[in-house]
Amino acid sequence: MAVAVTFKGGPVQLAGKQVAVGDKAPDFKCLAAGLAAKTLGDTGAKARLFSVVPSLDTPVCSVQTKKFADEVSALGDKVSCYTVSLDLPFAQGRFCTAENITSMQNLSDVHDHSFGKNYGVLIESLPIKLLARAVFVVDKHGVITYAEYVPEVTTAPNYDAALAALKAAAAA
Repeated sequence: MAVAVTFKGGPVQLAGKQVAVGDKAPDFKCLAAGLAAKTLGDTGAKARLFSVVPSLDTPVCSVQTKKFADEVSALGDKVSCYTVSLDLPFAQGRFCTAENITSMQNLSDVHDHSFGKNYGVLIESLPIKLLARAVFVVDKHGVITYAEYVPEVTTAPNYDAALAALKAAAAA
């Protein structure tokens, strides 16, 4: 059953199949710093958090990225954490440099929207394509242990639940 998501109160159509806890994490091909292609396999064999945002240039997305960056820094190299958006890698890099974010890596889904489609977060019904706000935790075996599709794109995710899931996946 598809999760209903709204943007500023209006329903939006999400492309792709949504994932659930227990699913094998779908692969993707995003762009990282320097325009390097990065797939799920390139993110390593450890617990991973994927914080999905519409754009780092918006207040809620900015807060979400900074909040996760602050919280996951204490976990060190036990986990890998990513912000995924349709922002260009250059804009993502400028944001993280300006905000001194070093514990989150950026993935830009601007090329072919494979992350958005494979995780069911690509919004196609707006004047421009965006990713719906979501958080996914993937364990070292590539299984989704946490999936949150935030019902209203302009609101924050459940930070505590996502971080608890990440810590549990890192300890397993």
